[in-house]
Amino acid sequence: MTYSLFFCVAASILLPACTDPSVRFDRTAQMYGLHKVELMGEGYTHAVFSNGKQSALSTLHVYLGGDGTPWIGEYRIARDPTPRNPLALALMASDETPSIYLGRPCYHGESDSEICTPAMWTSARYSAEVIESMELVLRNIVDDYGYSELVFIGFSGGGGLAMFLARRFPQTHAVVTLAGNLDIQAWAGHHDYYPLDASLNPKSIPPLPQKIRQYHLAGAEDKNIPPGIIQGALENQSNGQFIVFEGFTHTCCWKSVWQDILACVGKGCEWLEGHPQ
Repeated sequence: MTYSLFFCVAASILLPACTDPSVRFDRTAQMYGLHKVELMGEGYTHAVFSNGKQSALSTLHVYLGGDGTPWIGEYRIARDPTPRNPLALALMASDETPSIYLGRPCYHGESDSEICTPAMWTSARYSAEVIESMELVLRNIVDDYGYSELVFIGFSGGGGLAMFLARRFPQTHAVVTLAGNLDIQAWAGHHDYYPLDASLNPKSIPPLPQKIRQYHLAGAEDKNIPPGIIQGALENQSNGQFIVFEGFTHTCCWKSVWQDILACVGKGCEWLEGHPQ
């Protein structure tokens, strides 16, 4: 046994980083009291977490998490890309509206599946294949439970997926992105990353229907996805409201304002729409 392996085994109670990201994600979901099921998409298995809330309004909030960890360091592809910091899951846990967290293909312990390749969480992470599989899972949920109104909530890379999925469902009422990666070409260029050449770029999406409210939130101190990238990506979205939060970074401090944002999404409010940019 190597020293590093021994250290992980001996200190596993104190160091949860030694466990798989998907296992830690599931434990976090359990801590929040969320329920997990696995549903089939277009050949891919998707983890879906729900908050178990009941409502007579037939409204469903659909949370979409970030890209997780596609790469370990600069050159090594991660074995399991599941998010290490499940911010979107934490936000959903405080939501009193019926909500689900819709996992991506090949995440949440499925990366070793025969159908999965590393491209699904690297260059093709926003591909038509990914989007269509997620769409099928969500469409089956909507049909089974009769939801008539959908609100898509996407953090980081989940923001881009939220834009792709929103236009595919006539039930879409609103889209909220937090530090959303809405222009993958500009983002990759900004960081000098490998281009995501097998993916679709959210910036290319035609304008969403005017009936869909769009709130695109950015952190003024976000070094991962700077506000300028998000703002530039919204040139085609005339109905999109771009809102910058001073002092916020990529992951901080969305929890502190989340209840206020949720209160605004359903009916609109002057606080959010008039927030200083």
